[in-house]
Amino acid sequence: MTKDTLSDSDHAIIAALRHNARMSITELAQHTGLSRSTAKNRLDALVAEGRIRRFTIETDVDVEGEVRAITLVALQGKMSRQVIRALARIPGVTTVYATNGAWDLVADIRTDSLVRFDRILREIREVPGVVNSESCLLLAHVVG
Repeated sequence: MTKDTLSDSDHAIIAALRHNARMSITELAQHTGLSRSTAKNRLDALVAEGRIRRFTIETDVDVEGEVRAITLVALQGKMSRQVIRALARIPGVTTVYATNGAWDLVADIRTDSLVRFDRILREIREVPGVVNSESCLLLAHVVG
């Protein structure tokens, strides 16, 4: 793997840390489905390679170069729990909300490129129980 290429495990680690940069190695392993030693080794490598430069906090300030989107999801029947669990495991899906109206769930997506965003959408659409989705890319923070 070249320095410019991140594995799915690396993307999962970065997504988990974006959600909570203070999680322990054990929590990181559980969240990503990796073994504790693999999670630690990959995290150490990402830091050593400069792919992770620092651990920080979430603010209301936009991140330059980050692709953000809201994806609305319609479900089949009573599959919400299974779908929510599946969505939470997709790297890049940072938060899943239950909602009312025509859509059953709203997923907050954050990633580093439109190519990765397209992969995340494909994964969402392939989750059993998802019958439809619609996404809105967030362009610029204008108020608040």
